[in-house]
Amino acid sequence: MTTGTGIISGISVSHRRASVDTIEAVCRTDAATAVERLLDTPGVTEAFVLQTCNRAEAYVVTETERTGREALATYAESAPDETTERFDHEGSLRHLMRVTAGLESLVLGEDQIIGQVRRAYEAAREAGALGPVLDDAILKALHVGERARAETAINEGVVSLGSAAVALLETERDLDDATALVVGAGEMGTLAAKALDPAVTRVIVANRTRSTADHVATNLDGDATAVGLDALPIAVEEADVVVTATGAEGHVLDREVLAGAGETHIVDLGQPRDVAPDVSGLRGVIAHDLDDLQAVTDETRAQREAAAAEVEAMLDDEFEHLMAQYKRKRADQVIAGMYEGAERMKARELEKALSKLESAGDVTDEQRAIVESMADALVSQLLASPTQSLRDAAEEDDWTTIHTAIRLFDPKSGAPPNLEDASVDEIPDAVKGQMPAAVLEQLAADDD
Repeated sequence: MTTGTGIISGISVSHRRASVDTIEAVCRTDAATAVERLLDTPGVTEAFVLQTCNRAEAYVVTETERTGREALATYAESAPDETTERFDHEGSLRHLMRVTAGLESLVLGEDQIIGQVRRAYEAAREAGALGPVLDDAILKALHVGERARAETAINEGVVSLGSAAVALLETERDLDDATALVVGAGEMGTLAAKALDPAVTRVIVANRTRSTADHVATNLDGDATAVGLDALPIAVEEADVVVTATGAEGHVLDREVLAGAGETHIVDLGQPRDVAPDVSGLRGVIAHDLDDLQAVTDETRAQREAAAAEVEAMLDDEFEHLMAQYKRKRADQVIAGMYEGAERMKARELEKALSKLESAGDVTDEQRAIVESMADALVSQLLASPTQSLRDAAEEDDWTTIHTAIRLFDPKSGAPPNLEDASVDEIPDAVKGQMPAAVLEQLAADDD
């Protein structure tokens, strides 16, 4: 796992540039498998994948940007270049915050995304794919998402794709006397059922596991019943409107199932698609997918622009805090390693000095304390300037100095500072200027 000094690289295929088909193609590899594959890529120390009905995103931590870009190349290889967005370290951090705050959602400010990010975070953590870099980034993004919804009106109005689907259906027919069928009893299906419940006369919930459908139906306020997927041909005959959200691999509604449906309006929220592409050829059947929700969500987007501006300002502030946190951690890691190495060297040399003194005569406890105090003072004075230089380097994003110092003072090694592998020419002036002259002379002699 990374030591906390890696660089985040990200890639996104979303509704902003890509069609449902393109996103679906990227998501053919499930998120858990995608995380495992990224972790197995040479140079990748952390990985995180977020896949929803309208986005497929992956993030990795590597030592260099180039390694990160190469690692992510295979994740979205099925998506044309013009449909992908790529992010560097800071861009990845900011994008994660924007996504979780709902600023990048099809329905601006929708609530469902924050739960999806949280579940993806838990899955990546259980897979051992997260370290200090992505862990801090995702937790900060979740914090921003929670603040955005608690402190602004970003999630007022149409708050989910389920409610957006209902809004779309209401533009096509009167729902007051309609029977609605919801296919799928997961989170999105449940949201759709709750959105339809007050708008229609009756809700039918269909799901592969009947008990799950029963649970959703019994928690609705209106007339609601549950059926299994084997009852779909009968259920679609009774339904006037249908919302699907199953996540099944194949089409749940095809021409055979819908043969007797009659006049039916369908909104497909599934990823992959639940409705076969050719069902619109059936008389009376009108099918919509996620791409068709854009017009509905545009109205909500207009209503939330003011709140979005507040969230943007909040995000900027939190982003600066996160960057400062990363800088402190990077500097503190190197400083801790530098002091650990110095303490090991001090202990070794102190033991030698005291042994020599004791061989020449008795050494009192007071004399021993004086020698130890002098050794402590020397370490503190010698490392004071390098410590300040490393903190300044972190504040100024001078990662060349930071990474060189990491190589010189590796906190995980049991050896003194790794000067034997260093070349004088490789050491930045900011570090070289703070190193004891004797050490520099020795390095120069080794180079010769």
